[in-house]
Amino acid sequence: MSTLLLEIVTPERKVYAQEVNMVSVKGADGELGILPNHIPLVTPLRIAPVIVKKDGATEKFAVSGGFIEIRKDKVVILAESAELASEIDVDRAEAAKHRAQDRLNAKSDHVDFKRAELALQRAINRINVNGK
Repeated sequence: MSTLLLEIVTPERKVYAQEVNMVSVKGADGELGILPNHIPLVTPLRIAPVIVKKDGATEKFAVSGGFIEIRKDKVVILAESAELASEIDVDRAEAAKHRAQDRLNAKSDHVDFKRAELALQRAINRINVNGK
């Protein structure tokens, strides 16, 4: 089966760089399944899992926004943050989820609701990707 190079890069480090069979992401306009020889495309990413299929195995990453650039034989994900499912600290993600929910439930005018909603989405994404 043909492959393509997938690179997942954050401002801190290169999270992943391997040949894969398929990449599945949630772009700004919906889900994308990317196979080798895909049409070139650049699109923003949502806070959602990135699913990678390689030699019959599946890996999941929690990606917090960013962009994806698709070329014929290479996919580059430039993400604000990205973690492999096994690297996620579920207790920390649960704590972040509760903090975000508390901020959203607060009756204060000093709460940045958009920021709290994004924090909640990131925490839920991390929890779901880990699957525990």
